[in-house]
Amino acid sequence: MTGQNRKDITPGLKVNIVLKEDQRSGKLTAGVVKDILTNSSTHPHGIKVRLEDGQVGRVKEILK
Repeated sequence: MTGQNRKDITPGLKVNIVLKEDQRSGKLTAGVVKDILTNSSTHPHGIKVRLEDGQVGRVKEILK
């Protein structure tokens, strides 16, 4: 599942995000959502979140 819809993302969910500095390479970082930072219901590049370890990026996929 992609991370473009805010309703699909909740705190505690395990996701892969792309950090700002990794946008060119597309390198993914796995983590658990702490906060949802995007206010709109959808975003074409992924919903911006803060992980429990403090890293911020856009959700690229939601892990099971």
